[in-house]
Amino acid sequence: MVELSFMLGVLGNISAFLILLSPIGTFARIVKKRSTEDFSSFPYICMVLNASLWTYYGIIKPDALLVATVNGSGILISTVYLFLYLAFAPPKIRVRTAAIAAVMDVGFVVVAIWVSKFELEGESSINFTGFLCACFNILRYASPLSIMVRN
Repeated sequence: MVELSFMLGVLGNISAFLILLSPIGTFARIVKKRSTEDFSSFPYICMVLNASLWTYYGIIKPDALLVATVNGSGILISTVYLFLYLAFAPPKIRVRTAAIAAVMDVGFVVVAIWVSKFELEGESSINFTGFLCACFNILRYASPLSIMVRN
């Protein structure tokens, strides 16, 4: 018999995957109009960061394969969103978005992995990564509020 926790994990993965697909309507509009209009790139930058950290957490934490798999697909999907945004953004916004994405999605992830892998050991590494994931999970879901700030 399949364990209840595994079944709930699969249901959680399904719901997380559906949440990852929620911006499809926005990007259909961006592609159709060939413009990012007034949409902010920040939520999609945060999606990549969040999925990257959670994927790493799922890899280093024992028995967290479901966390790694859904967030691995999250990296792929959110990166596609980010590249679509960059493709249709005005040049000035494209440069700014690429710079922010480089710092947050590459730089910060590399530093976080470095610290957890080479500066911490065992459970401390897992706890540190989990704490970062929880913090950036809040940022990821609060990031759509960035539209309220004037550029």
